[in-house]
Amino acid sequence: MTAAPLTDREISLVRTSLAVVAPQATEMTVYFYAVLFARYPEVRGLFPENMDVQRDRLLRGLLRIIDLVDDVDNLVEFCSRLGRDHRKFGALEAHYPAVGECLVASLDRYAGAAWNHEVAAAWTRAYTIAAQVMIAAAADDTRLRPASWDAQIIRHEYRSHGIAEITVQPDLPYRYVAGQYVSMETPWYPRAWRHYSPSHPPRTDHTLTFHVRAVHQGRVSNALVHHAAPGHRVRLGPPQGEMTLAAAGDRDLLLVAGGTGLAPIRALIEDAAASGMRHRADLFVGARTAQELYGLDDMLRLAQRHHWLSVRAAVSHENIPGQQGTLPQVLHEFGPWDRHEAFLCGPPDMVTTAVRTLLRQGTPLAHIHHDPLDTPVLTAPLTPHRPGQEIDQL
Repeated sequence: MTAAPLTDREISLVRTSLAVVAPQATEMTVYFYAVLFARYPEVRGLFPENMDVQRDRLLRGLLRIIDLVDDVDNLVEFCSRLGRDHRKFGALEAHYPAVGECLVASLDRYAGAAWNHEVAAAWTRAYTIAAQVMIAAAADDTRLRPASWDAQIIRHEYRSHGIAEITVQPDLPYRYVAGQYVSMETPWYPRAWRHYSPSHPPRTDHTLTFHVRAVHQGRVSNALVHHAAPGHRVRLGPPQGEMTLAAAGDRDLLLVAGGTGLAPIRALIEDAAASGMRHRADLFVGARTAQELYGLDDMLRLAQRHHWLSVRAAVSHENIPGQQGTLPQVLHEFGPWDRHEAFLCGPPDMVTTAVRTLLRQGTPLAHIHHDPLDTPVLTAPLTPHRPGQEIDQL
């Protein structure tokens, strides 16, 4: 970080003034974007048509920056991640001063009597420090890789229960590690990016297959499942995520998947097989009903080929032969898992409860891995971890 860190006085000023505007946060973000687009109309094209998600993203990003202003290492890591991620939106260095100007103007309007020249100066310094880190990270990333990859859908297979397997062919080689996730933009909703995980390790032809479920009121997912077809074009952002086998060392694996969360778990299993897996891997696949046990047959076939892999299914809302109950309940029954490296992916409630189950059984937090449960760039764990950070997020 090139600028000197904020002083204790400046930190107190920005946090106190933010607490004042917090009850009006939603109105303030609406005002911020109105001012930004009025003063700098050229930046409107960087944002999606529907701004609801974007307003929430700005607020949460701002809150996390302020939370980290006295934690320089994590502030740099978080702002660097933001800067790299903003490249796919088309953000340029010249846009950052405009955003800072309109942010300060919005805070001024809503802070009332809590706002003065000293507070304004503290906020300007805080924003300038964050922007400098973001700009530098984006510049470094430009030298390493594209901001995004254009790709064409080459296969679209509707499986069942609102799930489609979609295979894309990037125009340029796309490099990632099994277990990572990818942001995707579709032609139907420009600048609305959603995250999906490849269901396999990297292939020699660089194609990627995603398992996409059409979620309720999910415009992007419904378009991909019900309208996408071979020939349609999409854009891919850079790969993200730390849920890879590199963390496992020589420990046995515990793999937990719910719904299309099976995609990255399957990628990890295939990666383990290709690398000559020498340890055990226990896979638990969960669903509400037997019909919703997505991909179970494929996993059972994998278990037949690899003696180190065991597969169990858990159904929570139907009486069938086999394991009855939610995935966390079944995990508790078959535990403890304190000597395993755990990888979880699925609905946020399932992941949250499963993590707590593992922690209660003695599995170290450092040995539990899952993707961020919300917007990844805003909620991914930082390193080094603050004590209890992931627990608080759950």
